[in-house]
Amino acid sequence: EEPLARRPHDPRVPASVGPSELTAPLALADARSSSPPEDLPAVSSPASLVSNDGIRKAVDSSQAFRQASATFSRVPACMRALASAARVSGATNLLQNGLDTAKPTAARRVGALTPARPGRRPRGVGSRVRAMSAKDTFVTTTTPETLRKLQNGSDVRGVALDGVEGEPVTLNEEAAFLIAEAFAEWLAEKMGKETKDVVIAVGRDPRLSGPALANASFAGFANAGCARVVDLGLATTPACFVSTVTASTDYDAAVMLTASHLPFNRNGAKFFTKDGGLDKTDIRSICAAAAEKCAAAPGGHAIPSLRDDGSTGVAIVEHAPFLPEYAKQLRALIVDGVGAADPRPLRGFKIAVDAGNGSGGFFATEVLEPLGADVDGSQFLDPDGTFPNHSPNPEDPEAMASAARATKASGADLGVVFDTDVDRSAVIDGSGVAFNRNRLIALLAAIVLAEHPGSTIVTDSVTSDGLAAFIEARGGKHLRYMRGYKNVIDKGRALDAAGEPCHLMIETSGHGAMKENYNLDDGAYLAVKIIIEAVRRKNAGGKGVGDLLSDLREPLEEAEARLKISDEDFKATGARLVRALEEEVLKGDAGAFTNASPVAVNHEGYRVRVDEGGGKQGWFLLRQSLHDPVCVLNFESEKNGGVKKMAAEFVKWFDAAADESLGVDVSAVRAAAK
Repeated sequence: EEPLARRPHDPRVPASVGPSELTAPLALADARSSSPPEDLPAVSSPASLVSNDGIRKAVDSSQAFRQASATFSRVPACMRALASAARVSGATNLLQNGLDTAKPTAARRVGALTPARPGRRPRGVGSRVRAMSAKDTFVTTTTPETLRKLQNGSDVRGVALDGVEGEPVTLNEEAAFLIAEAFAEWLAEKMGKETKDVVIAVGRDPRLSGPALANASFAGFANAGCARVVDLGLATTPACFVSTVTASTDYDAAVMLTASHLPFNRNGAKFFTKDGGLDKTDIRSICAAAAEKCAAAPGGHAIPSLRDDGSTGVAIVEHAPFLPEYAKQLRALIVDGVGAADPRPLRGFKIAVDAGNGSGGFFATEVLEPLGADVDGSQFLDPDGTFPNHSPNPEDPEAMASAARATKASGADLGVVFDTDVDRSAVIDGSGVAFNRNRLIALLAAIVLAEHPGSTIVTDSVTSDGLAAFIEARGGKHLRYMRGYKNVIDKGRALDAAGEPCHLMIETSGHGAMKENYNLDDGAYLAVKIIIEAVRRKNAGGKGVGDLLSDLREPLEEAEARLKISDEDFKATGARLVRALEEEVLKGDAGAFTNASPVAVNHEGYRVRVDEGGGKQGWFLLRQSLHDPVCVLNFESEKNGGVKKMAAEFVKWFDAAADESLGVDVSAVRAAAK
């Protein structure tokens, strides 16, 4: 029989398979042996994944590949083939039919698949996993150091698919198994329960690695002693949390497998209890516990293979998709918010949704359309873990431009753009103008302040001066805090708990949370609030939501330069650079920076206001990245050429300090000054 990766269609699967089929984990059985099938072509080197024209042509010309990527939610068999090929040979070397240009070499498996140590039986997954023969299980291994490094702030993030040069796999099945086991034990201790009594739900976005990591997570929960785990299937990050606070489900915790807008080969996990998302200290503790388990069992753990029908071999798993219930709740919000007697209050309103082939397509078909909206201008609704059209990212210029074209071309009243896991969003008005970053914050602030006068609005540190003036003109208070959506949300919650009402906490990335919605960053909820406002205004004969921002002062220019730090102790180097900048600015015009004065309150880095003359104001902010070895320098100017002038003064300062003494690569600033 031919390897699964070469089968373009499974005749057992009818062509009319519905979208709900997507919620079952996809089979990856052919990737389980310790070496690839000898007759399966593989890429000879990782570099060829991006440069080999033969592979690109083969992928482009493969009917099976196009069917698999365009109809991900309808043809599970095709995606089983796609995922299997991705794991064996790299995700761009997919379903190669008659490919002659790639040599058949032994491609390394994702997760460095390794057999158990000779003469040693791997630690099993307990009595709650069905009894299986050796061929029904597989073993991968990881290292304690790798597990500790998977922490990314309050999330887990790693490379989950092989095939991209310079990006070795770090998040394999063994890592998912150990992290799941550690999380279950952490949760039981936190709740004062035994692990057999905690119920955990797992959702995922459409990434190709999702089914395998979900299956491994189920096995990890079983090994911890859990008696019931719920497979939510295709989900969104907000929906995972909502499943813990919905009366009909009431799960103790939920895990969302996603890497947000990152490339196809990445994946990760976000963890929730009924109190909200875990913080970075929780994640550090869980990763450390997983690392200890890894050190105690270096030979790995036997994990049940996914079956041919896509189901898991872990007996404790209950399959219960939650997106239908979540969509129902969003529909109810719109009906109540519009306040019309019509149960289909969106009739006569046209909305174009761009889901970027992530998890957000349901918003068009299960939320808006049932309420009467015309969603014909929508695009990229089908979940596709290769993300073939554009990055699912509301901050990405290409994504926003594509959505704007679709919105304007279809004559839609409004466009909505989601990231992969739908915890972020942006909107487009009927004229094609994008509302993301400062404009999105201003729009939501206007809505919130009309409902909650005097509320504090917490944002990250890179918002514009014009936004602050906009919020204050409406009676609100703007607190410019620091980067990191969890930092922004936690600050808002702390202020509110201390007696300072805070109803909106939002980052320029599009992560926005509202007090009325569990302080949860939920892109779909924010879109619902904006849609309600837009429909109300249209029904009242008013203008579109863009009219709310008529007095928002916006910069003419903005830029960001990332200064790479080579020192191992990059945070110390970054802090030293920020202090040096402060000393230079305080010299006044005698220093490198003219007409510059520090902002009175800085919660992150060092922000400086620049008098550009004629009543115009610019600013720059230097800050240390939260996680990466870079310092980030942001500029905004209300004058043409203003950013270039500020960047040139930075170059002058760097040159006087002899560059290397500051310990950073300033080439990005030099480029901005040209």
